[in-house]
Amino acid sequence: MFSKLFPKPVANRTPPNTGGRLIYAVGDVHGRLDVLEPLIAEIAADAARSRPAHKPLLIFLGDYVDRGDASAGVIDLILRLQADNAFEVVALKGNHEEALFQFLDDPSFGPLWIEHGGGPTLASYGAPAPVGRGDAESWMRTRDAFAAALPDDHRRFLESLELIVTVGDYAFVHAGVRPGAPLERQTEHDLLWIRHDFLQANGPFEKVIVHGHTPAEAPQITPHRICVDTGVYATGVLTAVRLDADGPRFLQAGRRQAA
Repeated sequence: MFSKLFPKPVANRTPPNTGGRLIYAVGDVHGRLDVLEPLIAEIAADAARSRPAHKPLLIFLGDYVDRGDASAGVIDLILRLQADNAFEVVALKGNHEEALFQFLDDPSFGPLWIEHGGGPTLASYGAPAPVGRGDAESWMRTRDAFAAALPDDHRRFLESLELIVTVGDYAFVHAGVRPGAPLERQTEHDLLWIRHDFLQANGPFEKVIVHGHTPAEAPQITPHRICVDTGVYATGVLTAVRLDADGPRFLQAGRRQAA
């Protein structure tokens, strides 16, 4: 296990403005409570050392559920952070939260959800998926069991997730933005799902976009976007970016899987 604060990238331009806030943005967690807990501990220690003038802002970029085995525990931890009041906590919606709601609305979506990591989420709430692909009746029973097992505070949390948050010169989203479209006219589908059109755009955008959704072995930073999804479900490494007047720095926790 490691937790590390990377030095800020060398740049000749003035760092984007955070509106005087100390901000931490956490990439896709995917049920990996075992790595989220030490990362939050490092973030809390860094915030204490930094002694910001205002309450630090902690932003989660979505995809709390699926693939890892502790989706319910991840949401419990975020709820505790919201209640603790040490940070201002903002949680964004990811495409995997959208998939969860699609299953609740339509049990026939279950097999496709399982193919993309939904099985561990069901298991974490005590509603395991049917064996194999199941049939319509078995998926209906699983959906009903999951809906009954989902705590009210978890449902309220999932229903309250935001799509985009802007602070100073930064905009925080799950996946990215549609190039050429104003931020206020971005669609929910693009904010949750866009990849190539956004990643291949040269920018600039209205703001520096901080996002997850597209995993890479290392965090990525360009003049116009910062990606903090390091594929924790595959790499074992969870990443956050620290933003203030000095510019971005990265914090990580976890252990890389052996090749």
